[in-house]
Amino acid sequence: MYSKDAENYYVVDAHIALWDARPENLRNVHGKQFIDCFYDYHRNLSPESELWSYEEYLYQGGERLLHDIFEIGYADHAIFQPALLGEFYNNGFGQTEEAWALTQQHPDKLTYNHCFDPRFGEQGLKQLREDAARFGLKGVKLYTAEWQGESRGYKLTDPWAYRYLEAAQELGIKNIHVHKGPTIRPLDRDAFDVADIDHVATDFTDLNFVVEHCGLPRLEDFCWIATQEPNVYAGLAVAMPFIHTRPRYFAQIIGELLYWVGEDRILFSSDYALWTPKWLVERFVDFQIPADMSEYAPLSLEAKKKILGLNAARLYDLKVPAELQLPAADEPATGPREPAAAS
Repeated sequence: MYSKDAENYYVVDAHIALWDARPENLRNVHGKQFIDCFYDYHRNLSPESELWSYEEYLYQGGERLLHDIFEIGYADHAIFQPALLGEFYNNGFGQTEEAWALTQQHPDKLTYNHCFDPRFGEQGLKQLREDAARFGLKGVKLYTAEWQGESRGYKLTDPWAYRYLEAAQELGIKNIHVHKGPTIRPLDRDAFDVADIDHVATDFTDLNFVVEHCGLPRLEDFCWIATQEPNVYAGLAVAMPFIHTRPRYFAQIIGELLYWVGEDRILFSSDYALWTPKWLVERFVDFQIPADMSEYAPLSLEAKKKILGLNAARLYDLKVPAELQLPAADEPATGPREPAAAS
């Protein structure tokens, strides 16, 4: 929980990872390119006081994760969103067993989402069912630009992807987190395009599609899709650190999301360990859209509380203490509304 000026905020860090990019886990040069790109984002978008050395960035471990996110990072809960990247790392990038062990030790604080890749066909479907049973999955994280053999990405509209989404629906895996953000070397930029979200959100209305990184640098495309699809959400991972380096750009991002998508469908994420949540939470609570950017509505206290944790808590059925809840909100003034509520 974060407290300031007599206000308390329930905080859910909706996108964290526990990774291993140490030399012994690198499968090829692409693994080093990937983590180096991550480190460039960290180095260029972080305050100087928050910079890590390259060596500690390669692997954090569970104890540090717990310290950074919960002991000093204000989070009440956090959600693992792992990336497989088996083509780049011998034991994968996201560390399944270590992350799952932490989740079992701290079930009140951590949720483990797993991942799937529809290019594994029937074998992957079988694995998805086993993973759902083992982990009690409520969500998955997808990397549509991930390499697999000669393939350098897939679309959610591919036939096999539909079969996996149908399976997720049957298994009660309701939250589909999809990386649709900046490219990461050596992955291909166009494989993260947001267009396929439009199609699957229409066809799978029982699923929630959380577009991580809110489609950046395709913010406009994402907003035009999300305003029409009430089951599409915006994840703020990668967008958040611009609050430090380019606050007016962050104001534009959050202003557009509030206008098109509404305050009920935006999720705070630190993208740990790209960045740590402590300074991001503090900056966000203090942040206000500049007065001269008058086309955007002010960022209200209620909106901040929803974005920092209450929206993610609703998606994941987290128990929020009564004193940290808000009264039931009306539908957003902009964005999709239920037919009965339309004038």
